[in-house]
Amino acid sequence: MKLGRLNHVGVATPDIDASIAFYRDVMGASDITEPFVLESQQVRVCFVNTPGENGTNGTQIELIQPTSPDSAVGKWLAANPLGGQHHLCYEVPDIHEAKAWFEAQGKRVLGEPRIGAHGTLIFFVHPKDMGGQLTEIMETPKDGHH
Repeated sequence: MKLGRLNHVGVATPDIDASIAFYRDVMGASDITEPFVLESQQVRVCFVNTPGENGTNGTQIELIQPTSPDSAVGKWLAANPLGGQHHLCYEVPDIHEAKAWFEAQGKRVLGEPRIGAHGTLIFFVHPKDMGGQLTEIMETPKDGHH
């Protein structure tokens, strides 16, 4: 397996609109996508685009608000009511190869690959197998979008 770039840092929030205002008004973010609901994961999501080198986009901040208290993010927020860093997401060239590699290492992959907020296949690896950090693995978008 070949690890790619850090695509985004997932930040869970109890109020995505307040978080957008924070990133815009306090952090100076000027490129924030419109929030949308990702029904399959029971979350409302948007991306804060950070500037990269030479006019490219840098690593994104994914703001995640649960739409159900029974969702994975809803349960996480119940234990962490202020919100905060929820996961890190790394790109890989081939999601199925990456899944097989993690499983061969004895890592607990949480579910089968599924479509994530970027419209590409993703899976998560259990934090107990990743130094305490919930880790999302995402197939690199084929159109070069990050």
